This record gives sequence, C-alpha cells and structure tokens, in this order.
Amino acid sequence: MRNPWFAQSEPRDEAGVRLFCLPYAGGNASAYRTWHDLTPDHVHVHPLELPGRGARWSETPVSRMPLLTEMLADTLAEHLDRPYALFGHSMGALIAFELARTLRDRGLPQPAHLFVSGSAAPDLPRTRQPIHAAPEADVIEELRFLGGTPPELLDDAGLMELILPALRADFSVLETYLYQPLPPLAVPMTVFGGEADPLVARTRLHRWLRQTRAHSELIVLPGEHFFLHSAVSDVLATIADALAGPAPQTLPPARRGVA
Repeated sequence: MRNPWFAQSEPRDEAGVRLFCLPYAGGNASAYRTWHDLTPDHVHVHPLELPGRGARWSETPVSRMPLLTEMLADTLAEHLDRPYALFGHSMGALIAFELARTLRDRGLPQPAHLFVSGSAAPDLPRTRQPIHAAPEADVIEELRFLGGTPPELLDDAGLMELILPALRADFSVLETYLYQPLPPLAVPMTVFGGEADPLVARTRLHRWLRQTRAHSELIVLPGEHFFLHSAVSDVLATIADALAGPAPQTLPPARRGVA
C-alpha cells in the first residue's frame, strides 16, 4: 500500500542522501515537483505531503506542531537507515527544525544536514497578527500579502472554500508554536534568506545559527519571500554541495550572498 506521506515515491535502497522536503504554509508537496530533475544523482528528493492538501486534501489537517512532528517522526523512522537531510521553507523550516529535535529525543539517527529557508529563528516572536481563526476575508488578504498564492486561486470562492481548512491549520501551527529552549542540535545547518523578503529580515535569520553546535552558515539570495522558486538553482546548488563528499565543516565558503 502506498504511503500517503510521500508525494512522489517512498525511499528505496538508494545510494547518496535522502532529502525530505517540508512545505510552506498554504503549500503542498508540489512545491518541490521539479527538484528531482534538478538535483545531481547523490541527492534523492522526497517531498512530504501533509494531511489536508494535495492528494490528501480529504484528510483532516493537523493544526499543532507537536502532533505534526510526532506523526512525521513515525513516518520517517523506518527510512533513516541511509544518510538523510531535512529541508523546509517558511512554516516548513520550523517543522524541519522541530522534527530534528523530535528524532533526537527518540534516539533516532540525526540528519546529515538541516536546511531552513525563509523563516525567522524559532526563538523569536511572530510579528504578524494571528489569523488562523479570523474571517475568511482576512485570511485571503494575508495570503495576498505573502504572495505565494496565484491571484486566480484567491479569487475563486469555490476553491478557497476547499483549501481554507488546511490554510487555517497551517497558520495555527505557526501561531500556536511555543519554542522550548533545549541544547543545540549537533547537525550542520544552512539557513537561506531572501534579500528582499518583507517578512523575514536578515537579523531574524542570524539567530538560527545558535540552534546548532555544528558547522552553520547563512546564505542570502536574490528575491522576496518565495525566493525558493525564483532562485531555485542557487538553493539546489548549495544543497548539492553541502551533501557531497567533504564533511560540512571542510566545505569551502558558499559562492554568493554569505552573511
């Protein structure tokens, strides 16, 4: 039986590194649909599909971070027999971070690398007003501000009615998130930011580097909040370099935008 958490294919006996990718709020695994064809052979991309979206749209979405990371840890536990890494953008960055902590708490293998993108450090308070329980018009206006949702979708009342439960759940995951101060991870970390991101200033990215005692770096790329798409070639080149041969602490500096 096909595992619904894996949008493309479940991990097999593959050489190289498995890259498990987590979506941003309002997004789904399709955000990474092209990555498989854009990465070198040593990186195997596995987008993760959360309940309530994509092929799982009829399922009840998860609205709290602890439950979500426990469910993800259950799903991934049997697939950590090979080197793996975690990538997440915006909401996905926080999920990836907390997932690494959950796996550590369970005594399971830690990722070879943690990639967090387009998100303020987890110990910083949110600056946006809570909207997970707001009227529909306010949720749609927030999505327009964020800029990651096609206008034609926002203007389609029927489609919005279908996806609003998952959107509200995503915003709830973010807005009810409570950071717990714990020892730093022992995992190499790369933090990505957008040079013109109106949501996440560079100063709010730097603090991510405190969350690991291993090698870490901050890379700022051209683009706004969804530089994940506009600068995808730079993002993937950095990931491929980090997951290739040399130990992370011996990798040369990134080619551009290192802060």
